[in-house]
Amino acid sequence: MINYKKHITIEPGKRSGKPCIRNLRITVYDVLNMLAEEMSTEEIISDFPELTKDDIFACLAYAADKEHKVTICA
Repeated sequence: MINYKKHITIEPGKRSGKPCIRNLRITVYDVLNMLAEEMSTEEIISDFPELTKDDIFACLAYAADKEHKVTICA
């Protein structure tokens, strides 16, 4: 799995502290939402040429890691 920590940054003053790609203003949520809307990695990169495939996969790895850590208290 890709090391998302090299691609995902969090800055309090940028995009309200949401996780972003490499200090850009593109959030992990933005990328995940594009994938959920069935955009391909090639389409995303075409729209946002500053992104790489590794950036997109880092978003997936970040989301998977966060999901893995979720605990539901009943």
